[in-house]
Amino acid sequence: MTREGYLQFCPIAMASEVLGSRWTLVLLRELLAGSTRFNDLRRGVPRMSPALLSKRLKELEEAGIVQRVPSPAEPGVLEYQLTRSGKDMKPIIEALGIWGQRWIKSSDQLRNLDVSFFMWSLRQLLDPSALPPRRCTIQFLYPEQRQSLRRWWVIAAPDSEVDVCVVDPGFDVDLYVTADLRTMVAIWVGLTTVQEAIATKKMTTIGDTKMAAGMQRWLGLSPFSVEKKLVVG
Repeated sequence: MTREGYLQFCPIAMASEVLGSRWTLVLLRELLAGSTRFNDLRRGVPRMSPALLSKRLKELEEAGIVQRVPSPAEPGVLEYQLTRSGKDMKPIIEALGIWGQRWIKSSDQLRNLDVSFFMWSLRQLLDPSALPPRRCTIQFLYPEQRQSLRRWWVIAAPDSEVDVCVVDPGFDVDLYVTADLRTMVAIWVGLTTVQEAIATKKMTTIGDTKMAAGMQRWLGLSPFSVEKKLVVG
């Protein structure tokens, strides 16, 4: 069934017909962040059903924003890549993020939290160069989460992708970090700092003292965290 559009020649109306569907802009955020596999995209939009994800990817493909190409790492496997049209969305998505960071109330920003999505975002942006030049294992403990999502392990090593596990990988842990998810997200989006969270006893760290001291750097904060809030609350 064809969806009725705005029936206007205005470029904004025409673009909205392609991009205005629920989840489409969030999906583009994940593609611009570097996710190319279906399962990786699902981790970036955990509350989006697989069926709807498939539908939105197909719509983006039909619009010429996304294309499926063979994986350079795994022959026979297809990946989703942004076309030139899709890559042109980058400044638009960034501008939306800046607007949201400036004008959405902090209380609203910290209302709907998802630990799986947060840890996936942390994996994407964590900076291994700010960690010791060896394999580093950090365990995050969220006491308020249900048992199966309470403990997370982050493994970072030189010349390797950062990995996130919800099952103990079996490595010696260099640093234990305990905090509630709201505190971690507040740090990540720039509403507070690691130092402030520790000083107010909202976070504790046990283990490698240098890694703990450098956490604000290697945590890989949201790219919008530098934007100052312009609305109170």
